[in-house]
Amino acid sequence: MSGAAGLTADLRSQTSAFLNFCRIEKGLAANSLAAYSADLERFSAFAGEGGEIPDRDRIRQYLDTLYRAGLSNRSIARHLTTLRSFFGFLMREGRLASDPTEHMGTPKQWQTIPKYLSLEEIEKIIQAPDLSRPNGLRDRAMMELLYATGLRVSELCRVGLGDLDLNFGVIRTTGKGNKQRLVPVGTSAIEAVRAWTGTGRPAMLKGRASRYLFVTARGGCLSRQAFWKLLAGYGRKAGIFHGLTPHVLRHSFATHLLEGGADLRSVQVMLGHADISTTQIYTHVMRSRLRETVDKHHPRA
Repeated sequence: MSGAAGLTADLRSQTSAFLNFCRIEKGLAANSLAAYSADLERFSAFAGEGGEIPDRDRIRQYLDTLYRAGLSNRSIARHLTTLRSFFGFLMREGRLASDPTEHMGTPKQWQTIPKYLSLEEIEKIIQAPDLSRPNGLRDRAMMELLYATGLRVSELCRVGLGDLDLNFGVIRTTGKGNKQRLVPVGTSAIEAVRAWTGTGRPAMLKGRASRYLFVTARGGCLSRQAFWKLLAGYGRKAGIFHGLTPHVLRHSFATHLLEGGADLRSVQVMLGHADISTTQIYTHVMRSRLRETVDKHHPRA
């Protein structure tokens, strides 16, 4: 088969095969699979409009429709990455002779400095839960652990009882691509978890069993959406209103580590980033802080 010839006729079946490959062979998370599926569904609908072969020119037309639809450069770059992964799969399967997206330039993306909290704000948000209530002990422990380890919110919510070793101060988590990593846990977070497991968790479960560390009254794990809501509520209580999300605490973890002298490679490992280029966004944070330091302290600034 040359170029993309013959692809349009069974594009949907090839999409299904690609998604199965990503799920089974690559072990991609549900969120990543959903994003791939949505991108390819949109591309499939476009490619089928005129029954044309999605060659390079046709793909450029597709990207133009994304621009006209008002998508950001970041979103369009993600769509192009999805297509490259898809066509790469088809080439490996022998269904495509060449990648029609080859040599296509990726839309320029501005690196935005991630939001993060100051140490004072971290203290306020962690102190916000009511520790006289079981769910307050749980929420304090979750926020302490999130800030102490930089886990993704999905990883935090699904921590199992056996994943956290309180004696050695280390947590085992499974991230994107089913890759496991070990992350050290500080004393403050360990104490908060001990308080939760000692009184709050038994009071909430009332004799029921659960394999999850952080549970609801029904014994299941707290959902990502529920924790987002809880965190936003504590943010309002602490007077922090600027888009407080679990990812802000993850960014704060990374930023404060780097400010304290940690090297980028160590932070990459703890965050579970497959590529250090993903972690390098935090160098923008460091440069910003260096600029502030010079402006504030240098006599001729």
